[in-house]
Amino acid sequence: MTLHPQLQAIVSELEQALARLHALAAELPEPAWAWRPGPERWSVGECIAHLNLTSAAYLPSLRAALRSDTPMKPGSVLRYRRDPMGWLMWQMVGPTAWIRVKTTSRFIPQGSTPAKTLIADFERWQRDQIACVHEADGHDLNRLRIRSPFDPRVSYNAYACLTILPRHQHRHLWQAERACASLASRSG
Repeated sequence: MTLHPQLQAIVSELEQALARLHALAAELPEPAWAWRPGPERWSVGECIAHLNLTSAAYLPSLRAALRSDTPMKPGSVLRYRRDPMGWLMWQMVGPTAWIRVKTTSRFIPQGSTPAKTLIADFERWQRDQIACVHEADGHDLNRLRIRSPFDPRVSYNAYACLTILPRHQHRHLWQAERACASLASRSG
């Protein structure tokens, strides 16, 4: 069965995020993963740890919403749309976001985790997220609601959530790439 084109686009973005992480890992030696480009900026390792924390928080909510729903006939949904709050959140989590929001303490990485562990965890979460996108096919994602683990007062539709996750990944991968470039310019 063919995946809905909008869901296939999400899978492609998740795969691209994984490819970016692998490219970064090939370029950066293990000790450099903990280097911070500034006191208020995260290291590469912290960026990836934050993404892993985010995936761990979102996936159970997404899966619970899908389990609570009765799927429709394949092809019933012609177009998925982000609701207004989902659109706003999608805008806010991108690399070029016009509004910067500090993350809540629950999502601030603590300690340093070895790069190999961070990468393995990220790979596992990516497989789980891609599987979740496939599970979502045939559900009315415009109607299903997801409460943000960052702020329980905020909710948006499941389609918005599925698009927010890879966009958020690309934001922090961009941040990690900038940290890597900053380190390279220091030692170059």
